[in-house]
Amino acid sequence: MSQLILFAQAAGGGGASMIVIFVAMFAIMYFMIIRPQQKQAKQHTTMLAALKKGDEVITQGGMIGKIAVITDKVITLEIASGVKIRVLKGSVQSRAGVADEPAAATKSDEKKEEK
Repeated sequence: MSQLILFAQAAGGGGASMIVIFVAMFAIMYFMIIRPQQKQAKQHTTMLAALKKGDEVITQGGMIGKIAVITDKVITLEIASGVKIRVLKGSVQSRAGVADEPAAATKSDEKKEEK
């Protein structure tokens, strides 16, 4: 029992340092996890707001299609000639053309170097 009392007395003086440690841990968690997720969510929301008819998109399920009709919550994708599906707007992961553009630029640069 006396050992517990001595331990409690020794730990009592370090209360301020414990607060500093918890604040530092929260700051690290914020800048490593919370802030990047908020930034990514904001970019996704901006991308969804900028979608328009004719854009080629990729859904979270991996479906690639061209937007035929767009409403507030639902997008109709044409995935093949005459084949249309409806998906939730939030399930659109990215634009298909945006991911392909850097690769296309690299290929054209390689062709110029060959000539």
